[in-house]
Amino acid sequence: MSKSLNNLVGWIDDRFPLSKMWNEHLAQYYAPKNFNFWYFFGSLALVVLVIQFVTGIFLTMFYKPDAAYAFASVEYIMRDVQWGWFIRYMHSTGASAFFIVVYLHMFRALLYGSYKKPRELLWVFGWLIFLVLMAEAFMGYLLPWGQMSYWGAQVIVNLFATIPFIGPDLVTWIRGDFLISDATLNRFFALHVVALPLVLVMLVAVHILALHEVGSNNPDGVEIKKNKGADGKPVDGIPFHPYYSVKDIVGVGVFLLLFFAVVFFAPEAGGYFLKAANFEMSDPLVTPDFIPPVWYYGAFYTTLRVVPDPFLGVLTMFGAVFVLLFLPWVDRNPVKSIRYRSPVHKFNIIFFALNFILMTWLGTQPTDTMLVEWGLRSTVIYFIFFFVLWFHSRERSLIMSLITFLVVVAIYTGYDLTRVSSETAGLVWGTWLYPTIYLAITLLLPAFVRGLGKDKAVPERVTA
Repeated sequence: MSKSLNNLVGWIDDRFPLSKMWNEHLAQYYAPKNFNFWYFFGSLALVVLVIQFVTGIFLTMFYKPDAAYAFASVEYIMRDVQWGWFIRYMHSTGASAFFIVVYLHMFRALLYGSYKKPRELLWVFGWLIFLVLMAEAFMGYLLPWGQMSYWGAQVIVNLFATIPFIGPDLVTWIRGDFLISDATLNRFFALHVVALPLVLVMLVAVHILALHEVGSNNPDGVEIKKNKGADGKPVDGIPFHPYYSVKDIVGVGVFLLLFFAVVFFAPEAGGYFLKAANFEMSDPLVTPDFIPPVWYYGAFYTTLRVVPDPFLGVLTMFGAVFVLLFLPWVDRNPVKSIRYRSPVHKFNIIFFALNFILMTWLGTQPTDTMLVEWGLRSTVIYFIFFFVLWFHSRERSLIMSLITFLVVVAIYTGYDLTRVSSETAGLVWGTWLYPTIYLAITLLLPAFVRGLGKDKAVPERVTA
């Protein structure tokens, strides 16, 4: 570093902790030396956040938050603004990419127990980011003012009308009018481009600060801060910069190749990223035959529509989101990493991920008796998963496992008996096997075959 640059840095350090921040969060922040592929997604989430901010700024230069001109302004961006189509497709693809990266980031936390002590608050901040991200995406979905934007917002906002006593007034307050209108568009625009991004940035900042305070988890689930050398540095750690900053550049490069492949060649992704109906101007007098959610809401939309009572359906949907918040207190097993957890726990995690993908697909499909029935069963498994996590937090006896299995099966079987008819009997009892077999594997099988529920010994230091 040249003398003039040293002088400049020193001048800044006298007035702002630039070098201190650089050292604490990059150069002298020690991360475990055994990070793998799954640890790319945290940095990729930051990359997508920057993409969304930059493209969003350019889009607001030409977008008009007015019900009479919003759709036309989007068409103007796509057709007449130089590279406008590129910016718009980057932003729309970035929304889906954000959720893909965040879902994989959360799944990595499940794999390696990154939500466990001492990282409970880190998980809470991450969950809040996920919640704000869902709200941000919903607000932005209305802005193109296409058919699917308008009617999708109509469906979601009207969910709040099911709340007893205050529901209708709450819906009117959210819309700012008695129907989705210019007032709704303006307030959603303000929330999407100002309020929620500010909250998101603050949450990301405290998420990173919390991470660097307790230290990063690793695939072994071993706390590297407990084993330090004579110099006070973790013997199983390496400085984040330059080792992981360089490694992350490779991950970012691969991600951008895939990202721009979608932007240039398949920005609609077969209707999953952008719906064909959204290229038509909204018409309050013409209701689409089917109003599917965007794919990243699919799993939670499945939990909504499988419950006949509207209010209970809304509670179920929000419950599916809020139950994630309590994960650190549900899974109390001291072993963090899936590497050393029991075979039945590994099955439980993988099956949960596959079931979530199934729920996501079911939520984007038209309402059909068979698909709704499968949605009900997958929703049951979604919630039972958290109970099974708690159940396996310690070793259970055969009697306890058998009683628990019978009680849980009896609960949803009793519900089935209240709704089955001669026309639906085959479908109901056929799909009944889906959660029952899952419970038999996760609750009964480990009780009979003891090795399936036994965790391995965790090493004292991280492995290569």
